[in-house]
Amino acid sequence: MINSRIVSYVIGFITIIVGLFMMLPALVSYLSNGDDSGCFFISSLITIGVGGVLALTKPKDKSIRKREGYLIVGLGWIAMCVAGALPYLIHHEISISEAIFESSSGFTTTGATIFTDIEGLSFGTLFWRSLTQWIGGMGIIVFTIAIFPLLGIGGVELFVAESPGPQSDKIHPRIKEVAKRLWLIYVGLTAFLCVILYFFGEMDFFDSINHAMTTMSTGGFSTKNDSIAHFTSLWVQYPILIFMFVGGMNYTIIYLLFKGRFTRAWKSDEFRFYITLVLTLIIAVSGFRCLLSDLPVEQLVRESAFQLVSVITTTGYISADYTSWHQGLTMLFFVLLFVGACGGSTSGGIKIIRHLVFLKNSILEFKRILHPAAFVRLKIDGSTIKGRVITHILVFLLFYLILFIIGSLVMTVIMQDDPTPFLTGIGSTATCISNVGPAIGSVGPVDNFAHIPAVGKIFLSFLMIVGRLEVFTVLIILTPYFWKSN
Repeated sequence: MINSRIVSYVIGFITIIVGLFMMLPALVSYLSNGDDSGCFFISSLITIGVGGVLALTKPKDKSIRKREGYLIVGLGWIAMCVAGALPYLIHHEISISEAIFESSSGFTTTGATIFTDIEGLSFGTLFWRSLTQWIGGMGIIVFTIAIFPLLGIGGVELFVAESPGPQSDKIHPRIKEVAKRLWLIYVGLTAFLCVILYFFGEMDFFDSINHAMTTMSTGGFSTKNDSIAHFTSLWVQYPILIFMFVGGMNYTIIYLLFKGRFTRAWKSDEFRFYITLVLTLIIAVSGFRCLLSDLPVEQLVRESAFQLVSVITTTGYISADYTSWHQGLTMLFFVLLFVGACGGSTSGGIKIIRHLVFLKNSILEFKRILHPAAFVRLKIDGSTIKGRVITHILVFLLFYLILFIIGSLVMTVIMQDDPTPFLTGIGSTATCISNVGPAIGSVGPVDNFAHIPAVGKIFLSFLMIVGRLEVFTVLIILTPYFWKSN
């Protein structure tokens, strides 16, 4: 039987944490003389109150098994997205579907928005948008694990359900230490980027802290209507480009690099594949654009590199409109929506580790066909990958494809009045399930999601959460096997 008391108890504390975070934009709004400090304060009180009621159901059995873990993660993210929508709903004259969409886009680090005039928003709202992405980047579940010892709860099952991808290595054997070290790295990199953007770029302190949060979370929310294209300084675009790439790295690798263990980090097949893929695409796209355009080479390379890294890491920042470059490149960027960066990073998408396992296994399959009696093993980082893991990844890819097809059909029907319903349908589905942000059709880099019908916004919000939680975490709750006691 599922321990519903522990599920309610933990979700209550997660909701309380979200409510406490709401105090920060309330303070920002108050200090900037904004008119929405009260709405954030009220939203905070409501969220903390609801969380407190849920946390009152203190369980006798505090162990979290797999079923409770998946329920806590799935319902916890829904609770966060609903709670995060309160400030938008109270202060802005938008619908429930729009508020939930904006909140879901923030916590899932998708970066799609329904606001048409970003620069017209208050400092408090801008800060809350960025903060939701920063919270969602590493996952508030991992943050909660770091303080669970204070509650007398172990969180191993939560980390398994929430972790952003297949983990081939451990930073530290104790899950509490893992969570703490991940957050120390995360906070440190965010602060470091903020300082660089503030002191060397053309950003003021408010813009720098917002963009630092949405860069390290690979989220993509900006304080400007034109996103990063608003800032012409190379001291803005290049640091953000570099830190987007870092944000797409496995945090285990980042930890090893901090420790000076470069050789061990370089032994990671996924890390080498990630670097090779990004560099190859930058060279290919930049070279192709050089043949078609007479713009300065540095600008062409910078724009190409920035947009490629932005899409691959699912950050979604915009420095140029890639749909205006060439139809072939538009198709390439659409395909890249499904790639994702490294497993164990803050990025969305399928993740490179899964692509790598799939490609290696596909190549080895030819060898198995030629030598049916041979025992051909698939290895990643020198270790043999078990057949169960390979099957899990293949099923994941299949479900991802099925969700994309179904989502595209649904969105194409919903967008039947759109000038390009098919392109918008497949683009919006791909970008939301992969948590990227910009796509193709009428939801391209220079567009937003304000024109999507209400039912479409709710459906896309669901896809964002499914994509952010790696598909299985949500879908497994919908199966009859999950609810059977045996």
